[in-house]
Amino acid sequence: MHFERAVVIIDTMNQHLHHTARQPLRRLLPHLIAATPVIASCGDDACGPAAAAGNDDEVLAVVMDDFHYGGLPDVVPAGTRIEASNESADELHEFVAIRLADDERRPAAEIAAGDVGELLASTEPTAVLIVPPGGREQIAAVGDGTSTEPGRYLVVCLIPTGADPDEYLAAAATSDGPPQVDGGPPHIVNGMFAELTVSE
Repeated sequence: MHFERAVVIIDTMNQHLHHTARQPLRRLLPHLIAATPVIASCGDDACGPAAAAGNDDEVLAVVMDDFHYGGLPDVVPAGTRIEASNESADELHEFVAIRLADDERRPAAEIAAGDVGELLASTEPTAVLIVPPGGREQIAAVGDGTSTEPGRYLVVCLIPTGADPDEYLAAAATSDGPPQVDGGPPHIVNGMFAELTVSE
């Protein structure tokens, strides 16, 4: 993916979130200032992939790091709520879940290598959970992380690589458009994407 496409994806994602988020990011600024450590954690055995996990209304801890989602199984039942934490030393990460069309058969890697911005322009993410580094709590920008509709989901992180977390969040909380911050290509370019199936 070329850098120009990465910039388009970042801009599209931020514009999309600005127009669709139930809570504008600017209203989440007090949560960023008063953030406390996340309770969810991932032990040595809990971080590996699994064929299925969770029950209805169960909380599933997903640990984000540079640049992957730990503890995210292949399949969860509808009603499972994702609670994300961030073990990165300095990178801001997000859990963006996008339900794919029922007739979409391409693997996640192929979709992630394509035009994710176009995908986001055609459908709203079902969840956007943003977690700063340093043990701070997740910010639920869209939804609360609960997967209710069965189907295949693409999970991505579109935060610019190397972006200052506080600068990014402050810009997102006060801007009417995409945050204008320094940074490289989005984390998806570094392989931070996954596929999740929500079962009946």
